[in-house]
This record gives sequence, structure tokens and C-alpha cells, in this order.
Amino acid sequence: MLPQDLKQIRVLILNDKENLERTLFRLDQGFELQFRLGPSLQGRRVTVQTNYPPEGQRFERNTFRVLTWNNPTGREDDSDKFCLLDIKVAGSYQYCFGFGDAEKSGGGYFVVNPILRVGSENRVLPLDCISIQTYLSKCLGHLDDWPARLQVAKESGYNMIHFTPLQTLGESRSCYSLADQLTFSPEFSPDGQNYSWTDVRALVEKLKKEWNILCITDVVYNHTAANSKWIREHPECGYNLVNSPHLRPAWILDRAIWHLTTRIVDGRYKDSGLSANITNKNQLNEIRSVLWQDVYPRIKLWEFYQVKVDSAVEQFRTLLQNGAKPDHNKTGGKNGLIIIQDPGWRRYGNSVDMNSALETFVPHSFSPQHIEECCHLLRQKLNQLNEEQLHIVHQHQEQAANCIVGNVMYERLAEHGPKLGPVSKKNPLVTRYFTFPYQDMTLEHEMQMLDEPDKTCHFLAFNGWVMGDDPLRNFAEPGSNVYIRRELICWGDSVKLRYGKGPEDCPFLWAHMKKYTEITAKYFHGVRLDNCHSTPLHVAEAMLDAARVVRPNLYLIAELFTGSEIIDNVFVNRLGISSLVREAMSAGDSHEEGRLVYRYGGEPVGAFVQPSLRPLMPCIAHAMFLDVTHDNECPIQLRSALDSLSSSAMVSMACCATGSTRGYDELVPHQISVVKEERFYPKWNPSASPTSASEVGPQTGIIAGKLALNKMHQELAAQGFIQVYVDQVDEDIVAITRHCPSTHQSVVAVCRTAFKNPKTHQYSTDIPPMFIPGKIEEVVLEARTVERHTESFKKDDNYINGMPEYTVEIKEHIPLQESSVVNEAGVTSKGRSEFVQEISFRNLTPGSVIAFRVSLDPKAQKLVGALRYFLSQFSLKYRKGSIADENPSEVLKMPLAQLMSKLTLADMNVLLFRCDSEEQEDGGGCYNIPEWGTFKYAGLQGLMSVLADIRANNDLGHPVCSNLRQGDWLMEYIANRLKHREGPLAQVGQWLEAMFSYLKHIPRYLIPSYFDAILVSTFTTALDATYKLMSSFIQRGSSFVRHLALASLQMCGVGRFPALPALSKKIDNVPYCISPITGQKEQCCVTVAAGLPHFSTGIFRCWGRDTFIALRGLMLLTGRHTEARNIILAFAGTLRHGLIPNLLGEGRFARYNCRDAVWWWLQCLQDYARHVPQGHCILQSPVTRMYPTDESEPCTPGDVEQPLYDVIQEILQRHLEGISFRERNAGPKIDMNMRDEGFNVVINVDPATGFVHGGNRFNCGTWMDKMGESERARNKGIPATPRDGAAVEIIGLSKSAIRWIVELHSKGLFPYDGAKVHRNGEEVFISYVKWNEQIQQSYEPCFWVSGEPLDPNEKHSDLVHKKGIYKDSYGASSPWCDYQLRPNFTIAMVVAPELFTVERAWKALEMAEEKLLGPLGMKTLDPDDMVYCGVYDNALDNDNYNVAKGFNYHQGPEWLWPVGYFLRAKLHFAKMLGEKTYAKTVTLVKNVLSRHYTHLERSPWKGLPELMNENGQHCPFSCETQAWSLASLLEVLYDF
Repeated sequence: MLPQDLKQIRVLILNDKENLERTLFRLDQGFELQFRLGPSLQGRRVTVQTNYPPEGQRFERNTFRVLTWNNPTGREDDSDKFCLLDIKVAGSYQYCFGFGDAEKSGGGYFVVNPILRVGSENRVLPLDCISIQTYLSKCLGHLDDWPARLQVAKESGYNMIHFTPLQTLGESRSCYSLADQLTFSPEFSPDGQNYSWTDVRALVEKLKKEWNILCITDVVYNHTAANSKWIREHPECGYNLVNSPHLRPAWILDRAIWHLTTRIVDGRYKDSGLSANITNKNQLNEIRSVLWQDVYPRIKLWEFYQVKVDSAVEQFRTLLQNGAKPDHNKTGGKNGLIIIQDPGWRRYGNSVDMNSALETFVPHSFSPQHIEECCHLLRQKLNQLNEEQLHIVHQHQEQAANCIVGNVMYERLAEHGPKLGPVSKKNPLVTRYFTFPYQDMTLEHEMQMLDEPDKTCHFLAFNGWVMGDDPLRNFAEPGSNVYIRRELICWGDSVKLRYGKGPEDCPFLWAHMKKYTEITAKYFHGVRLDNCHSTPLHVAEAMLDAARVVRPNLYLIAELFTGSEIIDNVFVNRLGISSLVREAMSAGDSHEEGRLVYRYGGEPVGAFVQPSLRPLMPCIAHAMFLDVTHDNECPIQLRSALDSLSSSAMVSMACCATGSTRGYDELVPHQISVVKEERFYPKWNPSASPTSASEVGPQTGIIAGKLALNKMHQELAAQGFIQVYVDQVDEDIVAITRHCPSTHQSVVAVCRTAFKNPKTHQYSTDIPPMFIPGKIEEVVLEARTVERHTESFKKDDNYINGMPEYTVEIKEHIPLQESSVVNEAGVTSKGRSEFVQEISFRNLTPGSVIAFRVSLDPKAQKLVGALRYFLSQFSLKYRKGSIADENPSEVLKMPLAQLMSKLTLADMNVLLFRCDSEEQEDGGGCYNIPEWGTFKYAGLQGLMSVLADIRANNDLGHPVCSNLRQGDWLMEYIANRLKHREGPLAQVGQWLEAMFSYLKHIPRYLIPSYFDAILVSTFTTALDATYKLMSSFIQRGSSFVRHLALASLQMCGVGRFPALPALSKKIDNVPYCISPITGQKEQCCVTVAAGLPHFSTGIFRCWGRDTFIALRGLMLLTGRHTEARNIILAFAGTLRHGLIPNLLGEGRFARYNCRDAVWWWLQCLQDYARHVPQGHCILQSPVTRMYPTDESEPCTPGDVEQPLYDVIQEILQRHLEGISFRERNAGPKIDMNMRDEGFNVVINVDPATGFVHGGNRFNCGTWMDKMGESERARNKGIPATPRDGAAVEIIGLSKSAIRWIVELHSKGLFPYDGAKVHRNGEEVFISYVKWNEQIQQSYEPCFWVSGEPLDPNEKHSDLVHKKGIYKDSYGASSPWCDYQLRPNFTIAMVVAPELFTVERAWKALEMAEEKLLGPLGMKTLDPDDMVYCGVYDNALDNDNYNVAKGFNYHQGPEWLWPVGYFLRAKLHFAKMLGEKTYAKTVTLVKNVLSRHYTHLERSPWKGLPELMNENGQHCPFSCETQAWSLASLLEVLYDF
């Protein structure tokens, strides 16, 4: 069992309607795959299914099972819910998911790599270690001789052999045209022997155990040899003219072209210049003329596509004469003549759908005249349609002529073509498309055979490939015109096999091929799927499924020519292809070849360390990168013999499977044809003469070089050199680096290619020097292809021999000073941490390669080892390459977790967050990178937000990485910022400084990776420590809960100046510190920033309303009870006029201009009493009053103190009495925009309803407090939303507070049961019980908008434009404002649900959902309202009264915090409406919250904004993260 931090877990996020069937996901066995829900699926009842089998059960492709959801938190939160698979079986697997009635709303595939094992100990052979060599099996001779011939692969360093098929070949002797798929070819048995598959298995096992070589072979499903006995017995297995009659016209054309061949051979066209010996392009034009003048008119192919007009018209006439009517059920009453293609494809066999004819040609009457008129019209239409078909066939024939001429051009005239010579029956004009197992006869006689199915069933279509065709389409099926258009590049020896849709369509073929597959899988470790792109996918799927039953870890390779990686992925996904063949020969120059090396594997050098649990990322198919395939043209002919070694070296440096084809290493200077080659491979003899044709040895060709390269390739992969860097030194020189990220050793191979022959091309002698960072330990190898004095190449008649005139000079594992390729290296220093060695070359000739093993310089190696040692406390992945520091810094001797445990949550605010303005208040600022920007936070979160994307994409070119490589500034900033703090924070800064000190003396290219590793370790340790200081709700919560809880750190901190007024000295656990300004001891309580970055510092940091809307979520639910208490009591001390301030201004600059803040404060006090153990004791806490009376100046702390319950009583009494005052310093000094009347504050309790009532049309005393600012638009000094009267949320909050006070009094916890007030000159006592009841009785009659005309409670029925809602206010000075639909009533529903009848509440909530709910926030006004505008632009100043200078702040933009109350209200009332409604509501809530989670994760601020513009668009004027937005959602999750 792996340690948890080493277990590889990949997470696949599921999104609705996301079909990833063309996206490739690869996994290794031992991985865990988790499926998690994306935002579009959260809240839905999603079912995930897969055909990955349960452990111990057999894989069935069409058998899917439902996966079980795991919910780690056990709560109703989908953010962490997952289902998982432990990946243990190789293959291709499908997953799909759906919800509700949808069976499938998305899905895809994942491919699991096989585990290959070699040697007697069965050691694992990683896929990237593979070095494969292809052999044409027919060139191996008798089985007895195979070991001697295969030993060449062993001695050349290969660890896998690919055999072309070993079965009996067809007449053509093509390696891929098999006559019998089941038998081991008799040609491999000498006289007197009869070797079988059992003998093959013995050899394969010997190679595996003794030579450490695995063996694979081909499977060929597309075709069989034309002379296969079984295809004659089962012609239904091919495409013949009985089961595929659509091929009949193509067969006739094929036979006509064959007869053209015979006539050309017979000299029939000599007089017109077309002889059998085609030598010029004029003859090609003559071929085209013969086709159009002689062949096409003779065979009349158009007749197969036309209707026999006379017969059709006569049939129609008869129907009309009999009074026939069209069947409207079949025609749908639509006109339009329908022609039915003859299923038998006979001449003039097409027919007319007479129903369509009767519908289209309707006689005025059934008189003979009118019937004839219709018949005439039908005849005209049919002649027109026949003409159209004639034109289509003409186009087919034109394309056929082009293809025929093009084929002749390539085969007989082209320089790069086979130059077949004169036309003959052996080498016909073009390859035949169909078999004809009979003696030739005249074309007319042959065409008569079409009516003899016992013969036409043997006319079988040959296979081939179509240039540029859709590989997912079967070109032999109906609908394809490939055969008649002669677009097939035909293999005239192989019959295309017809599988149909399944085994039921061709039982023999399916059974035969399955047996063939099982034999292959039984005896070989893997297969190459030949002609993969043309193999029907469902066939290959079924066959490979059968193969994996026999050999679960089947290694499957294939070569695709789709021209599209997306289409490649379709094949890889459905078939489970382990490696795709990629060709170095596709590169036209060294630059492109280098690009391919980089493309096909490996991370960039200096890549980031990825977490073990991370998203499953799309990838490209694993590559088998070959320097040459057996299908490629000869590289010596296309490039030069000298390039063989250097290009092979480039391939060997690729971080993927690599390989070659037998003959490349021996420098065979021609293509070894899979069809024509019959000679044998030479055997191995270590003493072989260079000129020997029958034997090869170390001196043959580049074999010695290839041995060294293969060994190097395998060692690099086995030892974890997974990082790759490719550098184009000059036009011909490519330097490739493979780097090990744990030991930091590198191997640098410098390859000088020779794409052009040096004998005919002048290569530069000016080779630029190279600078290799680190210390060169050795030259791993240096090799050059050189000419030797021996006889020139002469093609041997019996053996496949190479060019003896070339060999390799090679040295391995030598000191640098012994190199004959480079001069003595000079050591230079580039800065204090970059030690490089300058290399100048003296003998790097074309076709040369030199590879250096490079280590860090000794000092850097030691420092990196020490750094990894200290990082290993966080993850065992750093254990490799770690070295204990003999003399570490004192602070590093203590585990970081121990240091972190000393930090408070206020310290964590400094460590992790603090925006630029907060830092500037302390004299600093967030780190800035020129021409890129400034981090959002000075703390670690600012960096982590940016590094998260950089790390996932290994974006080493990012400006942050460049900044790290260029200097130590960022590291010093991070450490120094903390070191200048006091206590434990300074220790963390010292720890970081000590860790960063190791980085300052290692190569700069490594710094981004290790910097990230240090930060990730520090950050995760800080988070662990943070959560331990929080409540159990957070500790046990989901990722979403924990993300939101971090807002408690983000928003809650201690500023440079004390923001809260002084607390009583009688209060315990009040934090104090020494002021950096005065040097005196002062209170340093945590405060809540309203939002970042705009409301984070100075007097604008702390707002009463914002603080107490957010306090429950950010402090009480997170367990920060003491800090919450301090804030509650501090605000209590600022009470004046019976109100607490909105803008706190340290209490001395407070503004008492809001009606709601005091009620939010009371709600928070109630929440505190309920959430905190013995929380009601806060009522006894002493409050230091700053303003004992309304008119007093600020008092000295402690002069006047009273218990908190007296403060509460004063609030209630003052409201009942009535509040009326004018703000101090009224005028521009405190508000530049407000009109004079707006500074008058009046609040009272309506005796008739008990509602708190107040405000006027010139001020705005609730959270919707936008004051007009535009003189141009004439809205300056006018509130956009005065909400005077009784605002609905204040009614809810006051009802909640009074109810709570009544409860407290009944329990003896609050000494007052009412208050004395003056009414009409008399003192009267108002009972809190009565006040509570009065609001209860008045609320629905006053606030419910029924929309009924006769509703006695409705005073302004003419103003109702939405019924079934609750008013936003009651008694507004502008009555129409009461009837506006806004989200505020949901607040009242949460804090005082008893005010609402369930059915009405639900109706109003449904209306709010329909009209107000946006992607992230709630519209602040009904979009149907005439003043609605959803886009907030505070910079816009125009003539539009409703929007100028952001006047519409609360007139449509979508604010986030009301969503929390809406969702909580929905959940509350849904429970009362039954299980079904509640379940539906839970789905909605989860779905809405998932969007917030997504935003939270993606936001660099790691927060939720204040507001969004309409439909969830970003608003640039919003705070990027807002306290109440985060808090309200945390409350929703707590309520779940």
C-alpha cells in the first residue's frame, strides 16, 4: 500500500452535455480515478456508469455498472462527492453519466496502460523504456536459424522485437496478405520438421527470460489473401456482387479496364500512340481518350442509376385509369417524385414510388385526356431525373479517368515510383479491384454473368486505402463511390473482409478471426494492429477484447494515417492502443525532427512537482517513435547514410518508446519491400567481416552506435529522466537534454544531422560553442559515422546486406579530456549560482553525436539535497535525492507544522492574505512584476492563485517564473515581510528565509520548481493549522466549506490602526499590542473588512451593516467566538440615538445614518447567544459607552459602563419612543452629494402595526444606499432607492429580535419585559409580547400582494404589477416603490419565518427564482420594472437619470449576499411542503452553490464578489471579494 501522498489519484470533472469520446485520458495501473460533479451537475441525481469490471470479473464491453457515490463529509454538499475506480486492469474503458430521464448526458473513455515484464525475475519494462526492432518474418528463414538472426536485435540493445505475421502468406508473398490466419507458416520448417505455435512460444519465452526481449506481431483484420482457401468456401466473408450489389457497376468498370489492358498488350491502340510501353505523358492523354471513346460508351454505367421511363409511365397510367389515389399516410401530403434505388442494382432497375407520383401529378379528372397530360408530365420529370443521373455518372467516370491516369503516371513514369515497365497481364494498366476466378472471356459474356449469383458471389472486392478519406467510414459499404470512381489505392492480392454489424451477419468470419486473435495473444506479448485506420472499429474492439481475455496486459501498437490527433484519439480510446507509431522520417529537417522529440513525451526541464491528487488532464497518445518503419522509403536515399546515426540518436533521446526496422542499423541503402523481398537477414557473428553479406557484427553499419544509444535510452527512462529540452543549435545541430528531477542529473546529446549528403552539400565548419550548466561528469558516448576503405555496396542475391563502406567510431563512458569531438572545456560562472562549462567542438562532423552526463556542481548538489531533505517532511516524493544538512539553520530544526501551531487566525490573515491597500497602510505593498502586474495578496494566497495555473500547465515561460530565474527579489520579499513581524510570524519568515537560502545557490532554471514546492508545503501546512483553530463544522466540512471559511482569514484581520473602540478592561481575552506609531500598549482586535480591495483600510474598513450581516458566517460558524464577542461589544459601546453606526470610523467619526444596522447587530447578538456555549452570558458583559448621551462628546474608555442588556433595552426603548435627530456636521464635510433634508434621521414604531418605520425620500437608511452623484443627469442628492417607510427586512429583523427578547425574559435572562414611552403626552408601557404579536398580526395583511381586485388589505391595487409577492416596503413616500419586486423579503423569511404562511411564501419564492435569481447573484430589481438596468458603471456620467454615475447600483445588478437568504428561505419552506418539494429544492440549492464554488476556485482573490452585472457578467466596479457574499453562502451550507 502506497503512502497517501504517493498514491496517484486523478479527478475527472463531469459536466452536463460534455462528450469527451474524442479526448484521450491515459492512466497507469495502480492509479485511482475519481469522478466528481462539475457545476452544471451539482444538485442533480447523477448516475455514473462504467464498463470497467468489478475486481475479479471479466470485462464485457457492453456491460455497464453504476458506481457508488462517496460523500466524505456526510452532508448535503456535492463539492466533494465522488465515485472512484481502483485501476488495476489494462485496456480501454468507457464511462457515461446521466440524470433524471436522460440516459446519457455525457461520457468518454479512459485508457489503462499495460504492465510489461521481462527477464526471469519478471521485472517491469516501462513503456518509455521500449526499444523495438521490426523484422520481416519471411526473411528469417527456418525457425532453427531465428536465434542467430534475432541475436542482432539483442546485440544492438533492443528489448522488443516486432515480427510481421508468421502465418502462411498468400500468392503475392506480401507480409500482410495471409492465406491462412491460423497456421504457423510451413516455410519456417526445414525438410523433415513441422514446427508449430508451441515451438514459437518456446522461442518467445527464451527471448523474454534469457535475452530480456519481448515479442509482438501483427494482426490483420481488414483483408485476407485472394487465394485463401477459406474465402473460396465462404465468399460471404468478402464484399461480393451478391451481398454488395451496389458494387456491380464498379465491377463492370473494373472488367472493362482489364480488357483494355489486354487490348493494349495486344497492340490494338498502337496506331493512336498507345503502346504497352508507356514512356511519356502524351500516352496518358491517349488513355483518357480511349476511356471516354471506347470503354465508357461500351459499358453504359448510367443505366444502373436510371429509371426505365416507358415502363414507369405505363404503370402510372394504369393506376390513374383505375382511379388510384395516393396514400397520404406514406406521402404526408407532400409533393415530390421519389425514385427508389434498385436494391439489386440492375440496369434500369430503379423504380418510381407511385404514391409520390400520384401525389405530385394529379389529373383534373380521370378523362383520357387529363390522364395523358399527367403521364406526359411524369415522362418529362423522369427524363429530367435520368439526365441528372447521367451527369452524376459522368462525374464518377471523370474522376475514375483521373485516378487511372494518375496511377499509371506514378507506377510507370514517376521518378519515385516503382517503374513497372510495359503493360502486361502480370503488370496490368492499373491494379484490378475485384477477383475473377474464371478464364477470361469477352466483356459481353462477363457482363451476362451478373445474372448468375453462384458465380458473382466469388467476384470479391480487393482492399486498399483511400487518400484523404474519412477513416471512420467503410469505403466498401453502400453510399460510398470509391470503387466506381477508382479512388482506391488497391492491394490486388488481398480481399477486403465484410464483417457486417456483428457476428450474426457473418458467423464464420467472426469465429475465424477470433480464433486467430486468441492464438496471437497466447503466444505474443503484444500486437500491432495493421491497417488500423481502415479496420472497422467494432470489429477491432471485439477482437482485442478477446485478446485481452487471453493476455490482460496486452501491448497494442498501431499506425494511423488519419491526419488528425482528434481522430487518432477515437481509435486509441475505443481500442485501448498502448502506443501509436510515429515516424522520424516525417521530418523534413533537423528542426522538425527535434520538435517531434519534444512533442512525443516528457515534461520540460525544471517542471513543477505535481500533486499526487490532481485533475485528469487530456493527453496525446503514447508514442512509439521510430527512426524508420518498414513502410518508409529508405532514409539513405532520402537523406544520407551519415544521417542514420545522428537521427537515430535524436530518436533515442525521446521520452517515449522508440525503435527501428532491421536493415536501418546495417545501412541497407534501399527499402526492404514487404512484398518483394525474399532474401534472408544476416546472422550475428561478433567477428563478422565488414564485407560479409551473410553475417553482421559490432563493426557493421551503425550497430555499435545503436547498442550504446538503446542502452542510454533505456537507462534514461528507467532512472526517471522524464524532463526534456530541445535546443536547435544551428541548422543541422540539435542538442537534446534529458533531466532527472529528483537527482538533477542530465544527459545532453548533441546531434549533428546530415539530411543532405556531405559529398554533394557543403556543411559549415563554423560550429558555435555550447554552454552546459553544471559539471560534466563524463562523456556517455561519442560516435561518428565514418567511411572506411573497403569495397562499395553491392546488393547480395541471398542476404539483405548493407553498405560496408561506413562504420561507427565510438567511445563510451570516457572523461571529457579524452574526447576527440570536443576541446577541453572551460568552466565559467554565470552569477553566483550558474556554473556552466563552455564546450567547443573540433570534430563534430555531419552524422556525429556526443552525449554528456551532467550533474549540478558539488555545492549546488549538496544544497538541493538539503532542500529536498527538509521538503520530505511534507511529502515522501522528495526523499529521493535528499541529503541531510550537517549544519542547518536553527529554525529548520523544528518542523514547520510546530511553528504554524503557534499562529493565531489573525496571524494567518497576515501570512496568507492582505491586499495591496492593507499592506500599504503598513508601509509596504503587494509584490509587483514589471509588465505583468501585481499579486492580489501580499500573503501566500496571492502567489498560490497564480502558481496554480502555472504549475498545472508547466508554464515555465510565465513572467513569474522569469522573475524567479532573474533574481531573488520575490523570495526576499516573502521572507522579509514576515520577519519584520513579531513572534511566531517572524519565525515562519525565518524558516522561509532559511529554505530560500538553499535556492539562491542552485541553477536558476530549477528555482521556479523548488520555489513552488516550498510555497505549496508552507501553504498547505498553514491551512492545516488554520482549520485546527476553527469549529468542527469547518474541520469536518467539504472543500467548499473550507474554501469559504478562508474568507474568515481573508476579511478578518488587525490593521495598523485600532479600528474598534476600546472595550471594557473587565473583559477577558482582549488582545493588546505595542503600537508601532506611539510605542504604547493598545487594543488590537480583529475587525471585518467589508470588501477587498475597496473597503479594507482606514475608516472605510469597518461598517456596521456589513460587519453584522457577515459576522455569523465568518466568525460564529467558524468558531471565532471571542473575536465575534469583541466586535459585538465594541459596536455596543458606540450606541447613539438608539442606533449603532454604519460607517464606524473608530467610533469617533461614526455616521448614524442607517436604520437597519442596529437590527443586524441584534440578530448577530441572538446568533451569538445560540451558537456559543453559554452564549447568553454576553448579556451581562460590561459595555464601555463612548456616547452615554446623544449629545455627549466621546468619553474616556471605562468612564461609563453598563451591562449589555441595558444597551439592548435602550435600543428598543428609543425606537418605541421615536428617534429624530440631524446628523452631526451635516453637509459636504460628511457627504458631498446628500441634500440637506437627507441629513435628518427620523425613525419610529408605527403604533398601528408595530413596524419600525422611518427615512425620507432624500436619504437611504438600508443596504440599498446609493445616493445620486450626477449633476449632468440631475440625480445628485437623490437616493436611487430610499426605501423609506417600513422596509421588509427591517420588519423581519425587528420581529426576530423582539421574539428573542421575549424568550430571554421568560427564561430570566433579560430583565425587561417592555419599555415606557411617551404617547400623546402620557407615559405608557409597551409590552414586548404585545409588540411581537402586533407585528405578527400586521405583517401579511400589509405586505402580501395578492393581486385580487377585492382584497380589502390592498390600498393601491392600481400599482400592483406582480401578484403573489411580498412588498419591498410598506408606507413609502412614493407608494409605487412598495410594490417593486426585490429580494429583501427573503431576509425576513430567514430571520422571522413565523411571519409567513407557507403557501404564500412558496409562491413568492418561486417568483423570485423566476425573475431575480441569476447565475451568482440576485437581481436587485425585477427586470420587468421600468427602471431596471442590470449593468453597473460608476464611471459613466451621461444624461440618463437612471444610470448616470452608477445610479442603478441596486436597480438590477445581481448582488451575491441575498442569494444566501433566498436559498435558506427556500430550504426552510420546502421542508414544510413535503419530501418531493424539498428534494427538488436541494437540487436547486446545490446547483446554484456549485457556480459559486467554481467562481471561488477560479478567482485569484479566492473570494466571491460584491455584485455581478446582469446574467452573471463581471462587474469591474465591484469589490472582487466581499465579506457578506462569502458569509451568507457559508450559512446556507451550515443550514443544510
